[in-house]
Amino acid sequence: MGILVLVLLALVLLALVGPVIGFTINLLIAMFLWMLAGMFAGRIMRGRGYGPLGDVLLGLIGGFVGSWVLGLIGISLGGGIIGNLIVGTLGAVIIVYIGHLLNGGSRRAA
Repeated sequence: MGILVLVLLALVLLALVGPVIGFTINLLIAMFLWMLAGMFAGRIMRGRGYGPLGDVLLGLIGGFVGSWVLGLIGISLGGGIIGNLIVGTLGAVIIVYIGHLLNGGSRRAA
């Protein structure tokens, strides 16, 4: 009888925690792809990256900005690898472009 209760509790716990784990894994995959997107955006906008840490932060923030901007205009690229890379790169390019505008458009020499 004790084993049956333990199995039932494990199944209930799995049913409650399963969606949270799935969401977390999907978010981690998207964040990894956004980090790669930061590297791409650094290459696109600057000709070289912003360093490993700068590229990672740019991609993470760019992923959220890209998702927000595309959500505002009603475009969904899906949750696949290519969609996440495009969204992250687009958001990171937007962030770098706004940074150039705020700094007077000056570019540092490579």
